[in-house]
Amino acid sequence: MYRGAADPWHLAERWYERRKYDLTVAALPQERYRRAFEPACSVGELTRRLAARCDTVLACDRVAGAVRTAQQRTSDLPQVTVRQMTVPAQWPEGTFDLIVLSEVLYYLDSATLQSVLDHTVAALEPGGTLATVHWNHPVDEHLCRGSDIAEILAGLPWVRLLADHREDDFVLQIHQRLRADGGRPATPAEQEGLV
Repeated sequence: MYRGAADPWHLAERWYERRKYDLTVAALPQERYRRAFEPACSVGELTRRLAARCDTVLACDRVAGAVRTAQQRTSDLPQVTVRQMTVPAQWPEGTFDLIVLSEVLYYLDSATLQSVLDHTVAALEPGGTLATVHWNHPVDEHLCRGSDIAEILAGLPWVRLLADHREDDFVLQIHQRLRADGGRPATPAEQEGLV
């Protein structure tokens, strides 16, 4: 699809996509993040928005054409690096305080999905944020829908659900990795002493 068009899904043009990206970034509980990872970044529209809240962003996609477009769209953002990588086989070193899995998990069979989640828990720092957002309508190429992804994530013992935004079209969830002592991270209101 990327051979025929730089943005085959019109991600930069559609109000639906722009709104979804803005809601995703608005739902993040920290004002700033040190190091973010966004696998399956496609053409970099969400990447640009994440860059405004992150010291560094590593974005990747398995498709060379998508990577080229994302690199062009983020070339004015020195804190963004875009690489061609296929997760989970190629996973970056180090840890992240933000991992964003957007429109990717429903493509994965159960073994690959489990491997991605295993890599995510290993790479997400205690107290770190996991943002997931997925289309919630049936698609032939998708093995499940956004609501199915939410059910899978609900069974993970190492995160707590902070935000659950569901619409007919997509499911957006924000999870926080438990602290090293097993406790839950503070909410945004708790961080500022409001509760």
